[in-house]
Amino acid sequence: MLNINVSKIDQVALIEVQGRIDSTTALEFGQALAATIDDGERNIVLDLANVDYMSSAGLREIVSALKKVKRASGDLRIAQPSTRVSEVLEMAGLDTILQIFPNQTDAVSSY
Repeated sequence: MLNINVSKIDQVALIEVQGRIDSTTALEFGQALAATIDDGERNIVLDLANVDYMSSAGLREIVSALKKVKRASGDLRIAQPSTRVSEVLEMAGLDTILQIFPNQTDAVSSY
């Protein structure tokens, strides 16, 4: 099961995700990211502290959202990914194209 909470801190949209992002939940995850961008949000922080598993389908949704928000002159940054998610991001080479922060505060204040 996937739980996605979108809130606003100053000029930043904070998307907190909890659960597993796999082939069955990646679409829901991607739709939440796309909806946030479609709502006009340009500064996005994705909090992955409570994500215990992420598949390649989840990574594709993150990359897709990153491309979409960059086209709109925005950015997507990652806050406190769990150990397992950090490993997946590194294996996929996404740690080189995404800014990753140790906590929400640092990620939000980086804008």
